[in-house]
Amino acid sequence: MKRMQALPLLLALLLASTAGMVSAQTAAETATRAQVKMERDEFLKTHHYDDVSSNWVLNSGSEPPAGMKSRAEIKAERDEFLRNNRYDTRIADWVPLKTQPRDLNAMSREQVRSETQHFMRTHHWDDVSGGWVEQAPAKKKK
Repeated sequence: MKRMQALPLLLALLLASTAGMVSAQTAAETATRAQVKMERDEFLKTHHYDDVSSNWVLNSGSEPPAGMKSRAEIKAERDEFLRNNRYDTRIADWVPLKTQPRDLNAMSREQVRSETQHFMRTHHWDDVSGGWVEQAPAKKKK
């Protein structure tokens, strides 16, 4: 009977001893406490929290970090994609338009809202590449 209780205890100890090694960070990834505090202080110098939008906002007169696109530029890229592509619900994918780009101002609000929702479901903004990236479609259950 005691042997049966010792086996789960040994397995738990083995799991606990290996879990620390698996989740450990490498020395290159680890930021020192001073670095983290410095980054936080830099961020707080250039941003303030807006309670209305529940978001951090860049202070007026502050410049965004180098290489970062403004919110307006990101939205312009999204709108450009929506002008040149159409979401086809039959195949659940974006289809490039063969004709000239659409005028989003001529579309109804509901159409623009629907297209934007489809776009946000199928794409995400990638800070590394600095552009919109299409997400892999969800695998269908059999």
